[in-house]
Amino acid sequence: MNDLSLQVLRTDASGMPLEWIDYRDAVRLYHMGLVAYTCGSTLYRVHGGISSLTGAQSIVEVNSILATYGHSSCRRGTNNYTPPLNNDTLFRRDAHLCMYCGEHFAPHDLSRDHITPSSKGGPDSWNNVVTACKRCNHRKGNLSPEQANMPLLAVPFTPTHAEYVYLQGRRILADQMEFLKAHFPRRSPLHERVSM
Repeated sequence: MNDLSLQVLRTDASGMPLEWIDYRDAVRLYHMGLVAYTCGSTLYRVHGGISSLTGAQSIVEVNSILATYGHSSCRRGTNNYTPPLNNDTLFRRDAHLCMYCGEHFAPHDLSRDHITPSSKGGPDSWNNVVTACKRCNHRKGNLSPEQANMPLLAVPFTPTHAEYVYLQGRRILADQMEFLKAHFPRRSPLHERVSM
């Protein structure tokens, strides 16, 4: 493939999804001997230098999923892990739908709404925020959904690390999606949303 923008899904040796990397980082992992095994399709064939001893050119085939040795910098597989909250991943969690009117919007027309308003002590956390169009967010104002007579269409949730990795992906290939979905909790709302 010639599209160098495709991302590689990096996992730990047990298969737990860790992050998205580009082909250069993947080649570095191969070179450093940190690749435990690979899955998925071949994304890239990277040609290296020519050996002065053998005259052969090195070639690294980079697969769509790489399992690597070593430990991740945080305990992402534990129940205590909470991914960082940002609007891009929040909007993707909620499928770019306003959780009040149910309409689909472009990211620039969306906002982060606090279910329990910040001014009333509501935390800026995954379980207290939803995607809202700017009109609905303005209409709800400083009220709870009940006070504003604007019921939520879905219950907010904190994504697991595998769900968060999915939410950060740009162009996720079918084999990467299948791998990630296998790591979603059984009752994850994302199972239904990624099938849309």
